[in-house]
Amino acid sequence: MDLKYTQSGFIYISPSDDCKAVVSAMLETDYNEEFCLAVDFSPEFVVRLMEAGFLVMSMQFPEDEETKKEGFYILLPKLHLVRSALFYENLHIKRSVRRLLKKYELRADADFDLVIDRCVEKHGTEWLTPPLIKSIKTIREYEGTGSPLSPTSNAYPASFALYRDGVLVAGEFGVVCGKVYTSYSGFYDENNAGTVQIIQTVRYLQEHGFSFLDMGMPLDYKNDLGAVDITPREFVRLFRS
Repeated sequence: MDLKYTQSGFIYISPSDDCKAVVSAMLETDYNEEFCLAVDFSPEFVVRLMEAGFLVMSMQFPEDEETKKEGFYILLPKLHLVRSALFYENLHIKRSVRRLLKKYELRADADFDLVIDRCVEKHGTEWLTPPLIKSIKTIREYEGTGSPLSPTSNAYPASFALYRDGVLVAGEFGVVCGKVYTSYSGFYDENNAGTVQIIQTVRYLQEHGFSFLDMGMPLDYKNDLGAVDITPREFVRLFRS
């Protein structure tokens, strides 16, 4: 496949491209950037990016004060140069957290709009831009998995919500594709609730036939839970299998 590049050296992906072939070409050419660029926010295109293994982000270019050129949004399909993956046998639960697990209730794929809105409220719209959120919510409307949440051949935005005494205290949303759940963003309102939510989410994924939890960018708290760093090539192999 012939890749298209911007003047700044980023791969440009258009709706006419085979997104999976783009990923293969990125690996073959040792593309050394994490991000590609795209400008089409249509749900059909975004879902194809998700199904190719991209974690789909976004950003806004502000108005140019000198030229008064209107600001605009772009997509940033991301294939991490280092990916954080949590395999079930590696899950590590600290004693201080283990005793808290029974105090909370995890609801899989519940209150999706509330969870994603709380993530935006917590982290802002720097990459969770309004057109991306709109596209994700539209994809969810048309791509259902049924109940309970389970592996699916199509990309499906899903959520995990954690409750204590009926009150939402933590949650996250992400994308199910095949037997992989990719975490996008999360929030928590009380100490340890975020950790409990991840642990209970991992247990849910294992019990319902998922292969592993894709945690995206490596961070210390993910490593503390047992996540390991894998290469883009290894991630794509596991994702496609």
